[in-house]
Amino acid sequence: MPLDLEAIYTDLHRHPELSFQETRTAGVITRELAALGLEYEEGVGRTGVVTVVRSGDGPVVWLRADMDGLPVAEQTGLPYASTARGVDPAGQDVPVMHACGHDMHVTALLGALEKLQATRGEWSGTVVAVFQPAEEYGAGAQAMIADGVFDRYPKPDIVLGQHLTPLPAGTIGVRPGTQMAASDGITVTLHGRGGHGSRPHATIDPVVMAAATVMRLQTIVSREVDPREMAVVTVGSIHAGLKNNIIPAEATLELSLRYPNDEARADILARVERVVRAEAAASGAEQEPTISTLHSLPPTINDADATARLTAALDRAFGEGTVVDPGMFTGSEDVSWFARESGAPLVYWFWGGVDPQQYADAAAAGTISRDIPTNHSPFFAPVLHPTIERGVDALTVAAREFLS
Repeated sequence: MPLDLEAIYTDLHRHPELSFQETRTAGVITRELAALGLEYEEGVGRTGVVTVVRSGDGPVVWLRADMDGLPVAEQTGLPYASTARGVDPAGQDVPVMHACGHDMHVTALLGALEKLQATRGEWSGTVVAVFQPAEEYGAGAQAMIADGVFDRYPKPDIVLGQHLTPLPAGTIGVRPGTQMAASDGITVTLHGRGGHGSRPHATIDPVVMAAATVMRLQTIVSREVDPREMAVVTVGSIHAGLKNNIIPAEATLELSLRYPNDEARADILARVERVVRAEAAASGAEQEPTISTLHSLPPTINDADATARLTAALDRAFGEGTVVDPGMFTGSEDVSWFARESGAPLVYWFWGGVDPQQYADAAAAGTISRDIPTNHSPFFAPVLHPTIERGVDALTVAAREFLS
């Protein structure tokens, strides 16, 4: 009996789980793998799942899908919208939503495995399917590697993956070279001296220090980076204090930094540290700020030859004009760790999930950024069809292209 991919997708969408908590999701995956007659391993890298489809001798192709949700309260109004909640690493109760399409990634990979399993007489080689946890923390790929995934499974000759994005459904976006930016998540703790809100002169106010730091950090990209180059410095979180008449002793900032290469990374990190330490000194801080790295992701770089080969295969399968160059995305991914650590080439592409007419209308009106919800939005909601089918077929065509 064929997999009911729409039912799988809507079930996953309704029941998202946070990073490294994807136990129910893994259960759905293993249930469907068992239905396909495939053996699998659970708990790889804590909550990941790996399965293998073999058909004689030939290349080893790794197909990867991530599966974690985000702490976002869904506002799509869909009948299968998530009302799930979870506990984040700080112990806070938070809403959870598949606001980045990982539920669609899992669905597409399951559908591709079904097709590859059914056509084993038409290709030779080995497919290793990796359902990866904790992409949103930038930690899942390395957790699977640390757990010995390369020791227990054939190493890849190529790593393939895809990501849902707000392009018209049916469209595929891929480019050679840098497809996604490198990224670091940084936590900065500014140390002041707490005291009574009525006596600010007797304190070193970390709230004011934090405010000055945030504003100065915004000048790095606007005033210190060549406008022809790409860089992002975002302060996504500020925490300080518990009461209006108490000046706290500390303020914490969480930063998201993006850059196209290692040289730019070193430059931006140095500038961020300079600003943070200088603002603390300007505020009279008696203790140096504490700067720690939450995660560090390399750029996602597509192999030029493999990307050209894949683009030609997708054009043959879906027709000229289906594949577009989406430009470099300033978002980041951890999929490239599988390629980097194994020495294999990588091709990572995007596929659209927006109703084509809705997208065309927004493009004509110049309102795409306003009217088309993007990843991580509480309104992110791909159309089911043909998004599911194109995701399945793109992954299948890609795998078949690199198998004998």
